[in-house]
Amino acid sequence: MTTTTLITVAPTGAETARHEAPALPVTLDELLRTAVECAAIGASVIHVHVRDDDAAPTLDPGRLRATVEALRERTDLIVQLSTGGAVTDPEADRLAVLDAGPEMASCTMGTVNFGDDVFSNRWEFIVELHTRMQDRGIVPEYEIFDLGQLAALQRLLDRYGLPAGGHVHVDLVMGVPGGMPGTTAALVACTQAIRDLPAGTTFSATGIGRSSLPVMFAALSAGGHLRVGMEDTLSYAKGRPVESNMQLVARAVSLAQVAQRPPATPAQARELLGLAAR
Repeated sequence: MTTTTLITVAPTGAETARHEAPALPVTLDELLRTAVECAAIGASVIHVHVRDDDAAPTLDPGRLRATVEALRERTDLIVQLSTGGAVTDPEADRLAVLDAGPEMASCTMGTVNFGDDVFSNRWEFIVELHTRMQDRGIVPEYEIFDLGQLAALQRLLDRYGLPAGGHVHVDLVMGVPGGMPGTTAALVACTQAIRDLPAGTTFSATGIGRSSLPVMFAALSAGGHLRVGMEDTLSYAKGRPVESNMQLVARAVSLAQVAQRPPATPAQARELLGLAAR
């Protein structure tokens, strides 16, 4: 029985412009301040995108390495880099994200319509990402945008083996226009499919936009974990913009406590995910 809740904060993303959300952390200093605040109230993982000097999304190797190093120096959070980047980033640049040496990285399990864009994840690219992470001891979080991607994950694991650390952890990304809806019914369908994955597989759930709260309630009731942050939602409530990532983490923490599954510490999260202790 799950007794704690893994809370991931996704503070920035690659889709939102700074002028659309003035509180969005886009500089390294802003990201570090956000990380320290969110760690202090219960986050144990930070899912990271970085921005350039003009606040545009970038996969610049130097910025990624500097970000990983700075986050490790200032916090005990598990640093999870996004290999998704922006929808326009080429595969070679997305693979090179692993060179920054994170403890974790995302691995999206299929192509999905992403609003008016297409988020491309070819099978050969997924395999290359998975096997490079195995070789380097980087633990993946398998990003699932639709139910069929769980079947793709089962195929991947059957053919290429378990990830580094031996533990399978997925994140259900729900409510993206073009992906699965952010509903209890969709989450329950996913939990049924997760049963076909290796024993002990865990999941987090991310509700995009207005699906944020329904997805959190459903995930906690199903024994799952939570991802929140300004990458995923910019509204705290109807007519009320998000003030900070810490505000979203605080709400997730309060719901986890109500569910009598308090936030996992970074040390507990590392043990759960098969990561080496720091």
